[in-house]
Amino acid sequence: MKEQQLVLVDKAVLPEVFSKVLTAKSYLSKNQAKNSSEACKMAELSRSAFYKYKDSVFFYEDQDKSSVVTYSLWLSDDPGVLAKVLTVLTAFRVNILTVNQNIPVDRVALVTISFRCDGVLLEEQQAAIYRAVVEIGGVVKAKRI
Repeated sequence: MKEQQLVLVDKAVLPEVFSKVLTAKSYLSKNQAKNSSEACKMAELSRSAFYKYKDSVFFYEDQDKSSVVTYSLWLSDDPGVLAKVLTVLTAFRVNILTVNQNIPVDRVALVTISFRCDGVLLEEQQAAIYRAVVEIGGVVKAKRI
């Protein structure tokens, strides 16, 4: 099998069909369309063009414009502690990607939270988020990983 070669191209110089394929894929991933046929109609794209290019055209997320941060937190096994942490994070307008909570041992649960920050976070902003999380009652220990 031939090795895959990828190129990064400005969307503005591509034929319109590729933009429409991306639009249709977006409708599907966000559940705005029930199936590919509906997504193609919404994007004004033929189904044959969609199926021809759907596995070859992808959005590119610039890593300089968003950063993923992961915290490992030890939370006391009390009602509402995790909810408070999530509330504080969303107050900073981050996009929470994953939350993984283990079963509490000795009344402390290990929780790993990953979130995306749009735009480059300055060190001061990262420190402010970390301080806000650490100051929550019930956060026993916190570590950025």
